[in-house]
Amino acid sequence: MTAQTLAPVLTTRWPHQPHVLANYERLDGYEGLRRALRGTPDDLVDLVKQSGLRGRGGAGFPTGLKWSFLPRNDGSGSSAKPHYLVINADEGEPGTCKDLPLMMVDPHSLLEGVIITAYAIRANRAFIYVRGEAVHAARRLRQAVRDATAASYLGRNILGSGFDLDVVVHAGAGAYICGEETALLESLEGFRGQPRLKPPFPATHGLYASPTVVNNVETIASVPFIVRHGADWFKSMGSEKSPGPKIYSISGHVKHPGQYECELGVTLRQLLELAGGVRAGRFLKFWTPGGSSTPYFTAEHLDVPLDFEGAAAAGSMLGTTAIMVFDETTCIVGATLRFIEFYAHESCGKCTPCREGNYWMEQVLHRLEAGAGTEEDLTTLLDTCDNIFGRSFCALGDGATSSVMSSIKYFRDEYIDHVRQGRCPLGNGAAAAHAAPSTAQARHVLQTGRSDMIVQGVH
Repeated sequence: MTAQTLAPVLTTRWPHQPHVLANYERLDGYEGLRRALRGTPDDLVDLVKQSGLRGRGGAGFPTGLKWSFLPRNDGSGSSAKPHYLVINADEGEPGTCKDLPLMMVDPHSLLEGVIITAYAIRANRAFIYVRGEAVHAARRLRQAVRDATAASYLGRNILGSGFDLDVVVHAGAGAYICGEETALLESLEGFRGQPRLKPPFPATHGLYASPTVVNNVETIASVPFIVRHGADWFKSMGSEKSPGPKIYSISGHVKHPGQYECELGVTLRQLLELAGGVRAGRFLKFWTPGGSSTPYFTAEHLDVPLDFEGAAAAGSMLGTTAIMVFDETTCIVGATLRFIEFYAHESCGKCTPCREGNYWMEQVLHRLEAGAGTEEDLTTLLDTCDNIFGRSFCALGDGATSSVMSSIKYFRDEYIDHVRQGRCPLGNGAAAAHAAPSTAQARHVLQTGRSDMIVQGVH
């Protein structure tokens, strides 16, 4: 099966205004919930385990296994504590723009997944933590909650099953660090968004020190389809260890940026074909497979399978499948500087390696971009990365080093040219600032509430 022939799954309802409950129901909406409620919670956990569904938020941890870590809620000891489900909808990484359109266009698919998941983990309260700037997405979700409650899909005695569930849509404060699950939980409890020391893990000590599952939007939106069609159907797509469909966000120097749903394992060569290729008269220079926190790939990686194993084997990470494409007009130093400016700004400041390391890398990169650096600055950057990677309190620090290390690995000569020529050899060190239409797309949705421009790329 090629990328061109995969029937849409997660995006199948997008052209039909599924945020309207009647439209969603007409397109088999909430049928997965009805089937789930006829079984037991343990049956659902086993089904998701068998499907091989892995987290779509970046880490790729097996979803069913995460659910199974929660202690059984049998009313005694520590398991007497309530169970909580928290949805990480704090999509804030540069280039990442898949959860926002999903929530805007098809909020009931997320909500149906939330109800099924809450039933599976024996939770009676769920929270959807939405990035603060995503005002329209939060409004859509809240309306979906109201509509679902009126139709008995939420609230007391859901569809006569005896299962109760309340769902709260919570708006964050726009901090990138709250995409880290424990920082999100801190923020949800009303504290400053900073990561917690692990262990203990959220499975036993999460929200309000109770057993908690934290999952990504796309992950949970996949659950109703698995319940309806079965584990074998889900495993028929993708690769053996990374099964299922995936939404790939493509932005940058391509003809048709947008969301492209393909099976896991598709290559950039196939995705570029769907997106119309690199803009006219230009050629691919480098790209990110999973957002700004993943090491760069180059044109030599066009045929790398974009699943969890394939990306890792080639030296990067699948991340959030946020593919940013840069052509030869982009200054590698300028692009990397823009990313490090973001990480220096968004560091929560809790740990020294991330707080200080990103600050100093930003200064060095500014100097290099201006042509005032030295060749020794490259050694300084790599040494700083070594002192951040694996030593920061959470993955934000590790992710920040990705662009620096990979850019020097593949484009050391361009850094040296900045030093020797005393300027950017391309004459446009800030070209990267114009290379991420996904940011503009997201802003368009937030400001206007319209999703048409980001849905048109779905295949």
